[in-house]
Amino acid sequence: MQLRNLQKNIYDMYIHHDRKRGVDKTLDWLLTEVYELYVAVKEGGDVSAEASDVLAWLLSLCNLLNIDLEREFINKYGDKCPKCGWNPCKCGYREYPNKKVRITRTQ
Repeated sequence: MQLRNLQKNIYDMYIHHDRKRGVDKTLDWLLTEVYELYVAVKEGGDVSAEASDVLAWLLSLCNLLNIDLEREFINKYGDKCPKCGWNPCKCGYREYPNKKVRITRTQ
C-alpha cells in the first residue's frame, strides 16, 4: 500500500476525532507516541507497534494540516539526499542532530 492510501485510510477512520481534537492536541499525541517509541527501543518493548502508532499520528496531523505526506516526502527526498544531492548520501557523518531542541509545554 502506498503512503497516500495509508493517509486516506487514517483520514476516513479518524478525521472526525482529529478535527474535534485539533492540531495542538494531535501534535501532543504524536509526541507522546514518539516518546513511547523511544522507550520501546531503549528499554525493550513492542517497537513495531510503537512505530506504527507514530506513523498513524503523523498522518492524522498531516490530514489536519492538509499535507499530502507522500508527495512532500518524494519532493524532498525523492531519489537523492536533499542536502548534498547524491545517492548514496555524501554528507559527512553526524552522530547527533546539529541543534538541540527543547520542548516546553504551554497550557
